[in-house]
Amino acid sequence: MTQKAAIIGGGVIGGGWAARFLLNGWDVAVFDTDPEAQRKIGEVIANARRSLPALYDKALPGEGTLSFHDDLTSAVANADWVQESIPERLGLKHKVLGGLSELAPGKAIIGSSTSGFKPSELNEKGARAIVAHPFNPVYLLPLVELVGDPVATQPAADILRDIGMFPLVLRKEIDAHIADRLLEAVWRESLWLVKDGVATTEEIDEAIRMAFGIRWAQMGLFETYRIAGGEAGMKHFMAQFGPALKWPWTKLMDVPEFTDELVDLIAGQSDAQSGHLSIRELERLRDDNLVGMIRALKKTGSGAGDVIATHEAALEHPSAPDLPVTAKRQIPQSWTDYNGHMNEAHYLEAAAAATDRFMEMIGADADYIASGKSYFTTENHIRYLDEMLAGEQLTITTQVLKGEGKKLHLFHMLHGDKGTITATAETFLLHVDLNTRSSCMPTDEVLEKLTAFAEKHAGLPMPEGAGRYVGQRS
Repeated sequence: MTQKAAIIGGGVIGGGWAARFLLNGWDVAVFDTDPEAQRKIGEVIANARRSLPALYDKALPGEGTLSFHDDLTSAVANADWVQESIPERLGLKHKVLGGLSELAPGKAIIGSSTSGFKPSELNEKGARAIVAHPFNPVYLLPLVELVGDPVATQPAADILRDIGMFPLVLRKEIDAHIADRLLEAVWRESLWLVKDGVATTEEIDEAIRMAFGIRWAQMGLFETYRIAGGEAGMKHFMAQFGPALKWPWTKLMDVPEFTDELVDLIAGQSDAQSGHLSIRELERLRDDNLVGMIRALKKTGSGAGDVIATHEAALEHPSAPDLPVTAKRQIPQSWTDYNGHMNEAHYLEAAAAATDRFMEMIGADADYIASGKSYFTTENHIRYLDEMLAGEQLTITTQVLKGEGKKLHLFHMLHGDKGTITATAETFLLHVDLNTRSSCMPTDEVLEKLTAFAEKHAGLPMPEGAGRYVGQRS
């Protein structure tokens, strides 16, 4: 049964929430009084469609239904999750959250995107909200800080994991939660550096992204400093750098006055730094960079990459008809080349993933490989028949040409958005004992499943292009 999320407030954060739920199969109802809300949210969702599926090597669930409402009652009707993302004014939040608490179903979780207020403050007029504070872009960054009654935060955490996010439940409420308190410290120091003429906005950003920003993406703060302590670890680091905490390196308790001159200085430097790009261009640049970094972290199971890998493992594989679907995914921007279409190397990568999936289907999965047996590829032949572009849906079907004894002969057909075959990949594998690194027979269980596929496919016509070699005439 499709679940429903109601998004109250469709700004940058509300739009990101809408995209995150929608692209994970939820129906989404949006309430926003801004006459431009549909356009703005539509642009955010377009960015999300371009980037979120690119993190995965499986297809996300089919999109839910998006609707826009001009009254709260219809927006929250039958909702399972209600997310408030209105401006940070406590009086306004009291009014809106109070109304939502009366109108929303009792089963619904009511979350506030507030970056600063505590649940006790949000609910002091009788509301029943929890803090569910995300980070921009909500459709890519997994962290959500949850604060409030465990009766609500625990089921909220389960839902967030199901849509590929990382819920961090705070042990106690505190102003600005955890992440924004850390960001505020860096922000205050940065304001002083600009005001005092030590650095420009661009130079400060370079200092972050060229060094510790990359480290933090995969290890955070304390693990990074543990390594800085060398073999002696964290105790050595603390002993060595602890005294520096008393040195006058920081102005954390002293905030520069927000004068017009300071605002103009920072705004002017920021315009010089990136004013040549529109906000949408900056968002797409940011999203492409995030996708690339998170996919790299996914490969090692680190940081946000581990969240994506865990979520991907829970996604269902497509059903298996006569020709099983062995891959279904969106083509990421990083797979395209200077010609603007999918680079030839990634056709092989996609076909290899299809081979891995077929191995899983016959029981030669990760546990099987861990037991000391696997299939090794000995030969590939790829035909490139048509272009494929970033954002297109790639579907691969696989036919077994031979499956007997040690031999596995597969023919992968790569389909694009139009359903036509855009490429084929023929691959031949031998079953191998990983201890001796020599060929051997598969287990009876694997052989039985392989034989069933081979017999089923034996009655199918030989696919066009099978058995070809480089340079063969048509």
